[in-house]
Order: sequence, then structure tokens, then C-alpha cells
Amino acid sequence: MEEDKQWVLEMTAKLHSYDPVQEPMAWKNRSIYMVPSNLIEPSKRHAYSPQMVSFGPYHHGRPHLIPMEDHKQRTLLHVLHRTSIPLQAIIDSVKQVEPQLRNQYDDQASLPDSAGAFLKMMVVDGFFMLEILRTAEKVPSDYTANDPIFSWHGMLYVLPYVKRDMLMLENQIPLLVLDRLVAAETRKPKSEDGYVHKLVADFFSLNIEATKAPGSGLGLHVLDVYRKGRIEGPVRLHRSVDGKKQSVVVRSVTELYEAGVRFTKSKTNSLKDIEFRHGVLSLPWIMLDDTSESSLLNLLAFERLHVGAGIEVSAYVSFMDEIIDTDKDVALLQKKGIILNALGSDKAVAKLFNELSRDVTIDPNSKLGEVYRALGAYSLQKTNVWRANLIHTYFRSPWAFLSLLAAIVLLGLTIAQTVYSALSYYVSLNQNNSSPPPPSLSAPPPSRF
Repeated sequence: MEEDKQWVLEMTAKLHSYDPVQEPMAWKNRSIYMVPSNLIEPSKRHAYSPQMVSFGPYHHGRPHLIPMEDHKQRTLLHVLHRTSIPLQAIIDSVKQVEPQLRNQYDDQASLPDSAGAFLKMMVVDGFFMLEILRTAEKVPSDYTANDPIFSWHGMLYVLPYVKRDMLMLENQIPLLVLDRLVAAETRKPKSEDGYVHKLVADFFSLNIEATKAPGSGLGLHVLDVYRKGRIEGPVRLHRSVDGKKQSVVVRSVTELYEAGVRFTKSKTNSLKDIEFRHGVLSLPWIMLDDTSESSLLNLLAFERLHVGAGIEVSAYVSFMDEIIDTDKDVALLQKKGIILNALGSDKAVAKLFNELSRDVTIDPNSKLGEVYRALGAYSLQKTNVWRANLIHTYFRSPWAFLSLLAAIVLLGLTIAQTVYSALSYYVSLNQNNSSPPPPSLSAPPPSRF
């Protein structure tokens, strides 16, 4: 009975504060959602959950994401030291829009109850996201060369994970947070018009004009800006650090072979010994057996975690995954002596490289990055494709070559006969036109004498 009375009192209080006019506005402001379970296949849950870093309240505090919290705090210290801005001034700037920020989250039960905890989350997560976005232009100079996040190593191994996590619906913070933080940094009433959009567009290589919604300045969150950029305008080509365009996607071994690329075994079995010259791709030979997966995984883990270890194994695995799609690709490389297969089947080798290379990348400024670009450009040249088709069709066997040769000879004889007949006709016609006219058959005129 007491529970009934308590419930009546709670509902009565809510009824007094209920405003039907404000309700539509509350739903309109919602933009960050938890994906309903009925939309998620059990095996696809990872596609909606961050793997490296949490932004906002929905996944905050998950055990596997806690290690990144220290880096977030460290990033905030860098920003405060670099800009000399009082932390309280930053909090006050964000606090001015706290109701708008809270209303963007659909699952209100996930939000911290206290204003202090909520504002702390927005400031810490917001500055970390800003620093990540700024790496598209230049890594701030106050980070050391061996920094696990803001260094070349971090950009290769950490940034792909963070970039993926930034595009998850459940892992968003309002773009208004970034706008207020930039305003606090610059000590201006509001940030430079379009600056936050430009950061997002540059980071994801989007057309800046396409990311702006008609009649509105600021987007909802990163995913919203990314969506506009992908559906409204062309995506720019990514550029490497030195400004060179990165390569197009490299085709598989079978497709490269059909495009005229030849494969040969490198002089050594060093995983760095990969070259592409004059249409020939040289690859190191490698023995693959039941222990290969474990050894490669541990090598990848070491390169991933130890700053300064290098990325040679990671780059090799990523490159092999790019050119190996099916068992046919493995079979061709095995025929060339590049792969020594002790796993039992070509499909097993293809699966090995395809699964090992998840979230592994190639340094675009490395030697292998140059090979990658050159290989992609070569395979797109129509002359190479045409020459390869000719060779593969007519020069695979002596009989095919003899058939082609016979066809060429027959065609040549046919052309010669046609030319000879045409010449004979014109010679005969010219002879008839140049001969003297025949004598007249009419009677001569009468003589005067």
C-alpha cells in the first residue's frame, strides 16, 4: 500500500512538471542512440561497440576501454600546458550548454546524475577527440616521438582503431562540445566559423562543403558530419605525410597477373625484400605450416605494442592480404615458388592472411608503400592489360602460338592477294586508257585533185 502511495506521489510530481509543448522539442534534439537489440545480429555486436576508446557515456568504464582513460587525461594535461587556459574556464564554457548536450542522448538513464561527472566526461573526451582530429594536419609538437598515441607509431597502430570507434553511433559526443572547447581555447565567444567541420572533413578526407547541412552551421556529431560528406559530395583522395597521393586499391594476384604483372621469387626470404620493377613483382618466399599463425600473431602484437620496433612484419602481412583473396591467388604464388604451403590447402593460406591483417596498415611513405602505389598504377594501364591478354591467350602453349602464327600468315596472304588483285585491275585500266585510239572506220574526205 505504501508503494502505491509513493508511486502516486511520483506520478503527480511528474504530471505537474509535464509540458506537452516541450515534448516534441525533446525528441527532436535526440541524435545519439543505443542500437536496439532487434537490429543486431549476435555475431555483429562488435560492429556497434568501440574496441579502443569510449566517447560519451554509453560505453564509459567498460573494462577493455579503461586503459585509454589514462591517455585521455594525459592529453588534457598537454592541452592545458600548451594553452595556459584555466580548467575552470573550460568547464564553465561547456556548462553553458549542458542541457542541450544532455538532450542529445536518447538513453537518459546512461548519463551521470551529477553535473560535475557529466561535464568532466565531455571535457576529457572532447579534448581527446580534438587532438585526434588535428593529427590530420600535424601532430602537436609537445608530444614525444615515442608517444604511444600521438606519434608516427601511434598513427599507424592506434589511429585506425580510434578512427573506427569515432564512427560508431553509440560512441558519439555532441559536436557542440568541440565547438565550446575551441571557443575556450581561442578565448572567443565562439569558435571560428566552420573550424570544427573542417577538422572532421580533413580527418576523414571529405569535401568540406558537403559536410555542411543547408541552413545550419554545426552538425550533430562526427558520424552526422561523416554521413553528409559521403552522400553529398566527392570524397577526396587520402594524402600521405609528404603530400603524395596514396595508391588506389591493389588487385589480387590473379587480377594482377591478368593485367600483365609477372611474379618472381626474391633473392632472399627477408620480408622487406619486396620490389616491383618493369612489370615484375618480386616477393620473398615463405614457408607456412601449423605454427605460422601463432608466430605471426605474436610478431604483429610486438610491433603493435612496442614503439620503435618497426612495422616490417605488419606491412608484409597487410600487403599479402591485399593481393591474396582466394585459393587461386595462393596457387599462382605457390607455382612461382613464393609460397611453400604446408598447411594442407590453398584456402587455408588465403584465410590465414585475410584474418591476420585486421586493422594492420602499410606506412604510405615506406618502400613498400611506393611498391603498393606503383603496382596499383601499373595494373590500371590499359596497354598493360591488352598486352597481358594477348600473351595469356596466344602464348600459353606452343599450339596456341602456332595457331596465332598460322592465322597471321593466312591474314597476310589474304591481304597480299587482295592488294595484288587491286593493283592488277588498276594497271590494266591504266594501260587501256593510255593506248592510241583505234583507226576511224569512216571514209576519208574527197581529194581536191
